[in-house]
Amino acid sequence: MDGYISIASLWLPIVLSAVIVFAAATVAWMVLPHHKTDWAGVPNEGSLLEALRGLGLGRGQYVFPRGMTSEGWKDPDAKADVERGPAGYLVLVEPGPPNMGKNLGLYFLFNLGVSVMVAYLASRTLAVGTEYLQVFRIAATIGFLAYGAAEIPGAIWFGRSWSSTFKTLIDALVFGLLMGGVFGWLWP
Repeated sequence: MDGYISIASLWLPIVLSAVIVFAAATVAWMVLPHHKTDWAGVPNEGSLLEALRGLGLGRGQYVFPRGMTSEGWKDPDAKADVERGPAGYLVLVEPGPPNMGKNLGLYFLFNLGVSVMVAYLASRTLAVGTEYLQVFRIAATIGFLAYGAAEIPGAIWFGRSWSSTFKTLIDALVFGLLMGGVFGWLWP
């Protein structure tokens, strides 16, 4: 392990990049207008809510009709339901307002985890004294991948809109660039 930088020596860029990305995400979702159209309302929402309440579903991910599952494709009636539509995926959360304190805390821990992984990979590929631009490139690329890559399969497989996915990828690029900047600036 000669020549590697210890993760402990990168504590400041780890924490600072997590804080900066957390702040940037807060601005992206709460201040800037680009995510305001990501979620559309449902016409005749009351009827949908009553139907869902009647099903007694709890928090979770659901698919409908059952023909959308591998088992469902074996049943001709279920396949016909898929063709007739509608078909989709439903994500339900607990009733009531979201626990913002808990969710923000978990999101910050996620950011911290991404920063630790960026630090780990950078510390295994870059030496002490590596110039800013090289550290920036590595850390920004890893950060962009961590924040953005998982969004694309959501659009491919689960119907997330490409518009929303593209906007989230732009956010991920900004987060990666910010992370790269912090690591480049504070690299030992």
